[in-house]
Amino acid sequence: MLPLPSGIDTGNAMDTPRLDQPPETLRARVLAYFEDSWETYERLFAVLTSDRAFYQRADPLRHPLVFYVGHTATFFVNKLVLARILPAQVDPHLESLFAIGVDEMSWDDLDATHYDWPAIADVFAYRRKVKELVQRAIETLPLSGPVTWDHPFWAVVMGIEHERIHLETSSVLIRQLPLDLVRPHPAWPLCGERGAAPDNTLLAVPGGAVALGKDREAPLYGWDNEYPRHEERVPAFEAARYLTSNAELRGFVDAGGYRERAWWSEEGWAWRCYAEAEHPRFWVRGAGDGAWRLRCLTEEIPMPWSWPAEVNQLEAKAFCAWKAAELGRSLRLPTEAEWYRLLDVAGLPERDVFSGESGNIALARQASSCPVDRHVHGGFGDVVGNVWQWTETPIDGFPGFAVHPLYDDFSTPTFDGRHNLMKGGSWISTGNEATRAARYAFRRHFYQHAGFRVIASEQEVSVPESVYESDEAVAQYCDFHYGPEQLGVPNFPRRCAELCREVAGERPLRRVLDLGCATGRATFELARFAEHVTGVDFSARFIKVAHELKQHGTVRYVVAGEGELTRAQSVSLDALGLADVADRVELWQGDAHNLKPRFSGYDLVLAANLIDRLHDPAHFLAHIGERIVPGGLLVLLSPYTWLEAFTPKANWLGGRVVDGREVTTLEGLEAALSGHFRRVGAPRDVPFVIRETPRKHQHTLSEMTVWERL
Repeated sequence: MLPLPSGIDTGNAMDTPRLDQPPETLRARVLAYFEDSWETYERLFAVLTSDRAFYQRADPLRHPLVFYVGHTATFFVNKLVLARILPAQVDPHLESLFAIGVDEMSWDDLDATHYDWPAIADVFAYRRKVKELVQRAIETLPLSGPVTWDHPFWAVVMGIEHERIHLETSSVLIRQLPLDLVRPHPAWPLCGERGAAPDNTLLAVPGGAVALGKDREAPLYGWDNEYPRHEERVPAFEAARYLTSNAELRGFVDAGGYRERAWWSEEGWAWRCYAEAEHPRFWVRGAGDGAWRLRCLTEEIPMPWSWPAEVNQLEAKAFCAWKAAELGRSLRLPTEAEWYRLLDVAGLPERDVFSGESGNIALARQASSCPVDRHVHGGFGDVVGNVWQWTETPIDGFPGFAVHPLYDDFSTPTFDGRHNLMKGGSWISTGNEATRAARYAFRRHFYQHAGFRVIASEQEVSVPESVYESDEAVAQYCDFHYGPEQLGVPNFPRRCAELCREVAGERPLRRVLDLGCATGRATFELARFAEHVTGVDFSARFIKVAHELKQHGTVRYVVAGEGELTRAQSVSLDALGLADVADRVELWQGDAHNLKPRFSGYDLVLAANLIDRLHDPAHFLAHIGERIVPGGLLVLLSPYTWLEAFTPKANWLGGRVVDGREVTTLEGLEAALSGHFRRVGAPRDVPFVIRETPRKHQHTLSEMTVWERL
């Protein structure tokens, strides 16, 4: 077993730092915060009994823990490269393994047969290299004025907060490992209070205005979904004094609630049948006496009936339906805004960061839940901490939401109506997770350290049945790929596919790769004549659109009209004549600079409007031949619009002066590909038009070149 640090100060974890401190004070504070985060994360894995524990899949919809050990370090590398803090990757092989695959998004590659995981000792050695690089960056990066999300230093804090998220999610996976793979550890003690549960009653919560989100000038780090600040008016409601305890949930279990269809939503019942659930996941029947026990982080204990029940959102809603019938009341989960109203009424200290005085949060006391009546404020227990609290609210962006350019797939893949918000944090929520503005959402069948509070309200919660893609850039690409032709110019991705077929001639196209596929139109069009097509894009925001089309056949999006006017659009594969070829298509999120080994053996690779958006196009061109069979084709299209926002000038293939001579991009392509490819035919222009508004369009010429693999 790899030796890991032992022992941890179980006092409060360090708070997320204010970013408006004097430069050298901030530098020292962030360095300490980074080291605290890094060491706490590694100490979590001290509870594992052997290297084998790192490779066991605790959850079939998650990678084994070895992935998460490497993933947080890789995240630092990737974001610091994007922020121009690091010049290059540290270990491209490990970083291709650990970059993508965190959530159960359908485009994430969770197929175990595609992975040859490295030795865990090698992964920790990689982490040590990355740690030194990040420490050096913190110590040397120029600092002046407050750090906002446009500042390079923001990327450092982003990496720290990202690792603190995975501290919690990894603890949930460890909680699902077989007991022989974990062991109690003094760094992670359980709460010793396990008495009878208190009676739970409903208390009045007066209506009032609540503030959600925060200003962009706020001094704490925030994820993009937290901005901007806005207010809502919340009608009066009643809320349970305490979170629902294990004792309360036992009433539902004993009444056969898990076998009664009437209490479950359609989605909930489908999950219950699929999972064959008869009780919450962390409840265990004693082998000898049949008594209920609770699986905690590293051990099973006699059921602490006074602790909060930990369930997924579907189970929480089923309990509410059962309890409503029992009491003859209209009961449900709170909305996000109602949680904020409860927070205000509870009279918690008016601060942006929650620490131990607010509740069982931020590793303030122990590594488990505690009784629901232990931390009471304003008459309500656990408004903050103990376990996360499920809400009725699917996550979406606030009005004025904007994607952070360094992490464009943090939030938007969850804006699909299938991810519900959790509020309040748990005992292991630290950093940004332990702030008032924190917004985290998971699929409704997902298990976290999460429970719920019941409220009574006649106010109905409106959940939209149809989700329109309103992210401005994504919606524009939806229209570019699937909307009507503009200004008489043929649809560009369809034309790219047609040209690929033309240049392929008599060559067989068994496997084709559409690299930088965006929302996927060319991927589907290529499947008209290729046996199998793989679409890969770096952005989950884009790839999710293509995946929705493959899975459901339709996508809805909103296009800009005049001024603030918009217009809803709908597209279907059937209307495009592509429904019959969708089963030939697979879609993945991936990095063109650093593709996984499985993406190889292609007869043709299309890279349309990609190379001038890469950080290091020469690196891409030097390695793309490894993905193509001898005699196969590389089809490149690009308008050669080199911008330093995407590609450092030193990495431009052309469009600049080198040693006093003007170099064109075509010359740069020839130089980069000459050793492994020969050019086929002459370059040709392929026009495209992107609609911005009904009366404003971008008209561009992309140059197509074709290269045969030697």
